[in-house]
Amino acid sequence: MDSSLVPTSKLGREPYSLVLGYPKATKKELGKRIAELKKLGIKSISFEGPTILNNIPVLGKGYVGVVVIAKQGKKKVALKIRRVDSSREEMQSEARFLKMANKVSVGPRVIDSSKNFIVMEYVEGKKIIDWVKELKGKGSAAKLKTTIRKVLTDCHNLDMAHLDHGELSYLHKHVIVGRSPCIIDFESASVNRRTSNVTSATQGIFIGSGLSNIVKKIIKVPSTKRMIESLKKYKHVQSRENFDEVLRVLGLHKV
Repeated sequence: MDSSLVPTSKLGREPYSLVLGYPKATKKELGKRIAELKKLGIKSISFEGPTILNNIPVLGKGYVGVVVIAKQGKKKVALKIRRVDSSREEMQSEARFLKMANKVSVGPRVIDSSKNFIVMEYVEGKKIIDWVKELKGKGSAAKLKTTIRKVLTDCHNLDMAHLDHGELSYLHKHVIVGRSPCIIDFESASVNRRTSNVTSATQGIFIGSGLSNIVKKIIKVPSTKRMIESLKKYKHVQSRENFDEVLRVLGLHKV
């Protein structure tokens, strides 16, 4: 299906109702959700993106929600829709975690939220693994190093805010690279466990992943032993000094 702008009032009809109330919602639930969207100022949804859901393109799908492009007034935003079968009863908790990340300049900016929706800044770009695959030619190593350093710095800031993302071992799914890299999807975030953002992300980029295999072809990567030694030290004391040592071992300190 081609990307199409569908007014909020028509989202209760098939096939769009299958996205608004994924995987299946009652007419009553769909009606409540449409009223909720109108309160949030969502005028329409544009069905486009790399993920196909019931033959409809969307930005993404996770265990908790489906993400689409929407219009709030004249502004293009990202809208996360709570899945009907989600174990989460509401979206405000995730929105609070994202606001915590926003306070340290991490993640897409939260605009609004309700029981079933989060309205946030639309971050244009590609998943980091696709972005890295397309890096070619002169200057690609410098670009990659700059991007990785920014991602890891954001991770350190999350560690300092005592907010654990929870999914950064699978970093290839949770970083979008556009004008600048952006960590997304805080649905598994927590303030109740020890933070491991830097350690998880470093392993996700450099050690034993599909992404690491591509990264190694573009930049020189230290031995796994050296990386793990510096990460253990950082994990024990998550100081700026120990973070800088991780960057030095990774060859990112002079970027």
